[in-house]
Amino acid sequence: MTSEDSFDIAIIGSGSGNTILGKEYADKKVAIIDSGTFGGTCLNYGCIPSKMFVIPADFASSVGDAARVDVDLEFAGADFRSIRDRIFSRIDPISRSGLRFRQGLDNTTVFTEEARFTGPHTLQVGDREITADQIVLAAGSRPRVPDLLGIDDPRWSDRIHTSNTIMRIEELPERLVILGGGVIAAEFAHVFSALGSKVTIINRSGRMLRREDIDVSKHFTEELAWRVSLRMSEDLVAIEEDAGGHLTVVTVDPYGVDYMYPADIVLNATGRIPNSDRLGLDAAGVAVDEDGFVAVDEYQRTSAPHIWALGDICFPGFLKHVANAEARVVRHNLLHPENPVAADHRVVPHAVFSSPQIAAVGATEQELRQSETPYVSFTQQYADVAYGWAMEDSAHFVKLLGDPATRTLLGAHIIGPQASTLIQVAISAMTFGQTVDAVARGQYWIHPALPEVVENALLGLAGEMDKA
Repeated sequence: MTSEDSFDIAIIGSGSGNTILGKEYADKKVAIIDSGTFGGTCLNYGCIPSKMFVIPADFASSVGDAARVDVDLEFAGADFRSIRDRIFSRIDPISRSGLRFRQGLDNTTVFTEEARFTGPHTLQVGDREITADQIVLAAGSRPRVPDLLGIDDPRWSDRIHTSNTIMRIEELPERLVILGGGVIAAEFAHVFSALGSKVTIINRSGRMLRREDIDVSKHFTEELAWRVSLRMSEDLVAIEEDAGGHLTVVTVDPYGVDYMYPADIVLNATGRIPNSDRLGLDAAGVAVDEDGFVAVDEYQRTSAPHIWALGDICFPGFLKHVANAEARVVRHNLLHPENPVAADHRVVPHAVFSSPQIAAVGATEQELRQSETPYVSFTQQYADVAYGWAMEDSAHFVKLLGDPATRTLLGAHIIGPQASTLIQVAISAMTFGQTVDAVARGQYWIHPALPEVVENALLGLAGEMDKA
């Protein structure tokens, strides 16, 4: 093997893994390996383009909000193709320029074939074998394909999509059937129903977003049912084609009754799985758990001391902000092995950019009950603060859970406008161990801004703690 095939560092994945490399690595010989689109899932298929679709969907669905404050709006339609082209005309050049930048560096070689381990330090990349002293696994995740008859039938592959492909379709479908009840299903249900599609969601659970706090999950399901046909507690049986050439999704309910839902396009949103199974990790001695996630220690090191992992391949939450944080940890530890830093996963928030928007951090009420953790709760309605009153918002709320002994937050759950922004106060409080009293009264809250709903929730929770 020539020296051209030997590297100081090899990074598999060009999403958050690409952010590891800065000027500090100028004296290192680096390989970046990615057989997909450069920049990873978030940039090309995930968080960024999907949220760029959410913005026009929010505008399109604002007719009802306007009516509550006596403004008469009318939705006259959306140019789906123009929306799509505007979004990807911005995203695709970023991906291409990122690839060109890395290819132009003297110390970096970019490989665009798949990689598999053939030994602890050895990777087969296409028809080339390379070695690396240190290896970073940042290979991400992919949509899960359920065991469903017909879902992989090549005759209608152009009409069955995942989150990787649904945003690039040519036309807005008249009838969209979404399989699943999680975050991806919730967000795309909002996008397509707002822009004009007739959307049906098929979910084996009894409610949407079942991992959220139960009050939030129930309320979201009730609200979404006004805009989308929800078929809850039904199992998928098959995807078929009828005599007219139209797709039909077949399901069965708990009583054995079959149902058939016609679709122009089917979106498989049944979850994601890590790409660990594509890397030949056994040859490198890298352990994975029963769900396929790479096992790492607090320093993001795998069971092979020279191999590190970050992002979706090792974190089940599939969150870009976690992948970025883990990339910073790996970056430091590669440069300073004598003084490693640990990743901090104590307080990991998330948001759902649907309608209504949801954000959460910490434990849910059902988790606290199951673990028999002492807690108190308080729910503050948007309608009871000035800005929520101005919005005529009678549907949404902030729910806080706290430890009555330490007077700190255990969890925060918000459903309603600006939820992903409002949650930041709770994230900070939990991260820095602030008491509910200190956060509520130790700072100014702009009046009459919407964050007052969080302020009042904190004050209400403090009152409940006083009673406990």
